[in-house]
Amino acid sequence: MSVTFEVFRGSKEGKIVADKTTRTLQPNEVYIETSHSGLCGTDEHYLHSGMALGHEGVGRVSQIGRDVTSVKIGQRVGFGYTHYVCGTCEKCLTGWDQYCENKKEYGSHDHDLGSFGEGTVWDANCVIPIPDGYDSADAAPLMCAGATVWTVLSEYGVKSTDRVGIMGVGGLGHLAIKLASAMGCHVVVLSSSESKREEAFSFGASEYHVFKAGEEIPNFKPLNHLLLCGSASVDYPSLMPLMEVHGSIYPLTVDLSCTPVPLLHLNLKGVSIQGSLVASRHSLRSLVEFAAKKKITPTTMTFPLTASGVEDAMETLRQGKMRYRGVLIRQ
Repeated sequence: MSVTFEVFRGSKEGKIVADKTTRTLQPNEVYIETSHSGLCGTDEHYLHSGMALGHEGVGRVSQIGRDVTSVKIGQRVGFGYTHYVCGTCEKCLTGWDQYCENKKEYGSHDHDLGSFGEGTVWDANCVIPIPDGYDSADAAPLMCAGATVWTVLSEYGVKSTDRVGIMGVGGLGHLAIKLASAMGCHVVVLSSSESKREEAFSFGASEYHVFKAGEEIPNFKPLNHLLLCGSASVDYPSLMPLMEVHGSIYPLTVDLSCTPVPLLHLNLKGVSIQGSLVASRHSLRSLVEFAAKKKITPTTMTFPLTASGVEDAMETLRQGKMRYRGVLIRQ
């Protein structure tokens, strides 16, 4: 069974190009007619690659492979960064499928698959049912941005009694504030300016502090957890006074440059720096269920899901004007 559909891919020149691709559905794959796609900063990294972009998708299943039993034609589903997991190795069976021993990564086999386009072909094991009544435009940013912060909040021992710091009120940070607040945590927002104070409190923050490296925050009560959701360039020594003994720091925006880490200060306080990978299927499912139950929605700007709409959205993100996640919608 083959399907042909339009995709929007990057190019060597950094322009968005509309193209057609044809895929043959494998036994456990589904074809999804994409209706909504979130825009992620990672898409900028792939802009010159020539691949179909996007990994925060929502749409309806319109065709299924012969072995698919987990979803039905017409069902509304979401899909994120992971295209395929085997579902049978020990890591998949124990809920750590982001470490799947047979996981397929981006390569020639899925070069034409992404959420920017008319549709996409995805492994049925990696699509997530979207709860009835939860808007697709709200669900799309959860597939990567929401899942990134939710993995930290749900899998690393964060408790409702903890002081949880969120550094940076942006695409990741605003969702982290909303989710941590809904969990009952005391949410402490750290920002480089006063400009987002009112918004942060409306999202659920309990405290708001302007923080600059090398400057002390008077009478600051230390944090149990600190999610770094802003710039990838972080002065780790300046974070040590913010942390409680045995506290944890989670760098969620990273780059390829080396980052100096103050090992002595980490050891004196027992502070850990915890990495976090792409969300598992279990994490994605629990996130959309929690968000629907608690009525948590991203703060978004919308654009048409067209080549020019993708260009406009990426330029808005590039200029730092996105408030706070871009969502592309098929008209």
